Amino acid sequence: MGSISLREHIRWLPDEASEPTSTIVVTSPQRRYVDLRIFRPEGDQKAWAGQEEALPVDRLEWGIAGTSSSWLRDDGKGGQIRHSQWEHWIDSHTTEPENATDEGDMFPQPNGTTLETGSMVNPATGKDTAYEEVWLDIDPIPTTTSDVKSIVLHMENETGGRGSVVRLGQYCQGFLREGDLMTAERWEWAADKGWKRTIRMGDAVLPCEKVLDDELEVRKGDVVEIGGQSWKAVEVSGE
Repeated sequence: MGSISLREHIRWLPDEASEPTSTIVVTSPQRRYVDLRIFRPEGDQKAWAGQEEALPVDRLEWGIAGTSSSWLRDDGKGGQIRHSQWEHWIDSHTTEPENATDEGDMFPQPNGTTLETGSMVNPATGKDTAYEEVWLDIDPIPTTTSDVKSIVLHMENETGGRGSVVRLGQYCQGFLREGDLMTAERWEWAADKGWKRTIRMGDAVLPCEKVLDDELEVRKGDVVEIGGQSWKAVEVSGE
């Protein structure tokens, strides 16, 4: 079915937990994801709904796209722990995303959230640091059709540029990197407002709005042309 994960906070041990970003991961049924972490307005640690006007790219704390997987591993005490891994196909922090795979152990919490623990490079220090993240998964819901819709588009051009768009239910996120140029979008749907773009940064044209048009028939293997780039449908719900 895929998943929509909203991060509630991150803690770089031994520091206190905080949430300086609006972080959402949209993952398709076949485990392709776009993960956007956008710095909130300074001093705003509370809920932030985003904004339609373009943001400066330096508000992008981290943009990632790739594939994820999970499995059970022994905990050394006779039990098992769910371990998840995220392979990076695009990464705003590096031009060698294949070397940036991250992983963590996942622990369901009584309140319905999931605690993720592991270690990774802290962007603020550049050092590998133990961390804790708390995630809330929300169910994908149908928008203007009776079924939850999922579409994934990929773009890869001859100059090494890569882009990924994942639409799932009421969320759509896109991320593109061409050299040092980044473009990111987040769209959210509500029954009373329809689709609204809540994040936009960068100058390239992404096909997010196109894949939100249910009049557009997209099948796996189809190519969507936009902004001089060819985006291929690599996954479509029901196919």
